[in-house]
Parts: sequence; structure tokens; C-alpha cells
Amino acid sequence: MKDSYRDILTAVKQIPRGKVATYGQIAALAGLPRQARLVGQVLSAAGDLQLPWHRVINARGMISSRREPGAEEYQRILLEDEGIVFDDNGRVPLSRFQWRPDSRR
Repeated sequence: MKDSYRDILTAVKQIPRGKVATYGQIAALAGLPRQARLVGQVLSAAGDLQLPWHRVINARGMISSRREPGAEEYQRILLEDEGIVFDDNGRVPLSRFQWRPDSRR
């Protein structure tokens, strides 16, 4: 499990500023396909690491709910500060902002 934890954190650290990745995408990059929930659990447990956790969103392009009051708003502010925009439904247009590690986008 520790290798999985490390692999998830390594994948998250690679997301460039101004881009987002989905939980499922990070799971796949970490060699853990179909383990999106595990990514969420690892990020939740990661604490205050120097990690761009805010760049990970769900497959619908939305910020996932958190237990902590105000956490979703804080994540949105961090993303908007990087130039990421949200549509009227609170979704990030993945076609524009999703990180594609195999391309130059």
C-alpha cells in the first residue's frame, strides 16, 4: 500500500499549474486503474504536504465534496488563481484544462 500511496503522490506532483487531472486519471498514472476512490483517500490523508492537491477534480469536471466547511470554495479559489475557469454549473471544461501528460498541452 505504501508504494501505491507514493505513486499517487508522485502523479499528483506532476500536474502543471493551470491544469487539472481527474481522480481516475491519477489512479491510472499511478498504475492503479479504477482506483479513483483510493486517490481521494490518499489525498485526504496526505495532510499539509507540498502537493498540488487542488488540481485533482472528479470525472465530471467538478470539485468533489469535502467534510471541512469551506474546502470546496478554497479549492475553487486556488484553481481560479491559476487561470482555470468554471462554467455556470461549477464545472471545469476538461477539454480545455485537463492535463494530458503525453501531449504538449
